[in-house]
Amino acid sequence: MRVWIDVSNSPQVPFFRPLIAMLEARGHSVDVTTRDYAQTVELLRLHGIPHEVVGPRHGGASTWGKARAMAVRLPALRRWAKNRGFDIALSHASHELPLAARSLSIPSAYAFDYEFARVQHGIGCRAATRVVVPDAIPQERLDILGARERKVRRYIGLKEGYYLAGFEPDASVLDRLGLDRERVLVVLRTPPEVSLYHRHSNPLFSNVLRRLGSDPSVQAVVLPRTAEQRSSIAALDLPSLVQPEQAVDAQSLVALADLVVSAGGTMNREAVALGVPVLTTFAGRLGAVDERLIAEGRLRLLRSPGDLQLLKRPAVGLGREERDPAVLLDLMVTASDTSPDI
Repeated sequence: MRVWIDVSNSPQVPFFRPLIAMLEARGHSVDVTTRDYAQTVELLRLHGIPHEVVGPRHGGASTWGKARAMAVRLPALRRWAKNRGFDIALSHASHELPLAARSLSIPSAYAFDYEFARVQHGIGCRAATRVVVPDAIPQERLDILGARERKVRRYIGLKEGYYLAGFEPDASVLDRLGLDRERVLVVLRTPPEVSLYHRHSNPLFSNVLRRLGSDPSVQAVVLPRTAEQRSSIAALDLPSLVQPEQAVDAQSLVALADLVVSAGGTMNREAVALGVPVLTTFAGRLGAVDERLIAEGRLRLLRSPGDLQLLKRPAVGLGREERDPAVLLDLMVTASDTSPDI
């Protein structure tokens, strides 16, 4: 069977990496398309995933820019996929893929785990054959997106618990970044400032950067999303901040950290899945997954930089959540009642 996967953003790379390996181990052919955005292409190269860049760069923060980019990329994807004989198309929050697949009569599965990105998910859910989501998201929130119950498939827990199952961190990432293992290691992820669902200034995150960057007992590794964020952070010139010059093994960094502070979603949930203390500074509306994690005490809201507790963590991997990635793969590939058995 021939499988088409579109990877349009950095967090989708670790999500699909084990699924691609499982598909190929079962004897299936996998083709990956991507776009030149954030560190997506770098991460695909880092993990040795063959890919082809299709379409323009990200359209930026404005609705008009996003619409214009999609108007160019969608027909480019369709031209690229036409006559390649794909049996199924898979994406995680890449809403252009189900549209292109539908126009070519290819069954598709569209996955996501944050329900308030309503513009893109409304497109993806309506175009896809199947919608794959965590069980935390209530059906009424999916109905608004056009994902009626009959097309929804659910998985238990966090997607990160599936793709990080059996993960063992590579401690050499600390040495490659020149980090002092005696200092408190904090990993930070910047806000998704170009996302339509996150149109809020986030002064809290900036204040956290300044607090950590001036603390000599800390080394804070900052993972920016865009070149603009990288330049702004570098301009702060804070001695305890470290910015990798290229894509790094972020999952190993998270697993080895004493604390994670993220204004996004995926890295928060990676920390939870790996049993690492994590604080969120997310300024948008919390989704059902994060609401559940906060209610369970597995994710905490950071209100002020003064609330940071900067301590070395005595144990690694306590409280890990691990799931069988084959379960996630099977949900993704049964995109229609007539999908081939893989």
